[in-house]
Amino acid sequence: MEALSRDTLEQQMAQAVARSATFPIWPPPEAPGAHSSDAVFTPEPRHSGTSAFDRAVTGVRAPQITVYAPDKPNGIGILVAPGGSYRRVVLDKEGSALAAFFNPRGYTLFVMTYRAPGDGHEEGADAPLADIQRAMRVIRANAREWKLDPSRIGVLGFSAGGHVAASLGTRHDEAVYTPLDAVDECSARPAFMALAYPVITMHSGPHHPGSRHELMGDTPTEAQIRHYSLEDRVTRDAPPTFLLHASDDPAVKVENSLMMFNALRRQGVAVEMHLFERGKHGFGIRDAQGLPLAVWPELMMNWIATKV
Repeated sequence: MEALSRDTLEQQMAQAVARSATFPIWPPPEAPGAHSSDAVFTPEPRHSGTSAFDRAVTGVRAPQITVYAPDKPNGIGILVAPGGSYRRVVLDKEGSALAAFFNPRGYTLFVMTYRAPGDGHEEGADAPLADIQRAMRVIRANAREWKLDPSRIGVLGFSAGGHVAASLGTRHDEAVYTPLDAVDECSARPAFMALAYPVITMHSGPHHPGSRHELMGDTPTEAQIRHYSLEDRVTRDAPPTFLLHASDDPAVKVENSLMMFNALRRQGVAVEMHLFERGKHGFGIRDAQGLPLAVWPELMMNWIATKV
């Protein structure tokens, strides 16, 4: 895959955003714990400067889905949970930037925002899981509108969003909110799960301190740690999984992906893992350019084609 310049990527992101459509996950006013229908958008600067496409959302009360649709859908949808350390949700580097790579292959992307576990919602640490369960059900219930096969909708998560996505993969049938309507009769189990530099474990050592703090505070119980350590929640019903990580990640240690890989293997779940020597954390699409790991979207799409 030919490397793209930052300017070219940002032009493609601008085009994708202009063509996108956004809708709520929860029907107002039933959104659990909702106090406002307005999300607060704040700029999220990169380490190398600022950009119009480094947006992040904080204080989410009414989660949304932004659809990036291809000209020729291949019938496969991907629900995307971007990262943000469980304090914010980034919208572009792990959201709109994906469209230029996945849309030409026919994939329909659904980039979601979700409520932060530390923002005082009535579901507490399960608020993000409630949001992504509902998001998957909404997409599946309306799949025909986007020319999708309801049985071919998976999930992709990055960093803390990887914890959200992996929670869906391992806890999809767990009741964390009261059903609202016929949409909630749909299954929330993803057809496949892709996790990029994901937060997985809450056990001391390889855990990500910021995500653990937001989920469980500073003095979690052993029961809480086990409950939210997703390598401990894997069953044979977990979906086929694709794992991606850079070995030099200084924020979310590569052991998170290794632990998930081993847990899935123990349960006999199909799993493929790609570890790269360089990439650090949060490379997404833009910061992967020029590195060997820039091939990851192609690797992931080729893998999906063999699973659904």
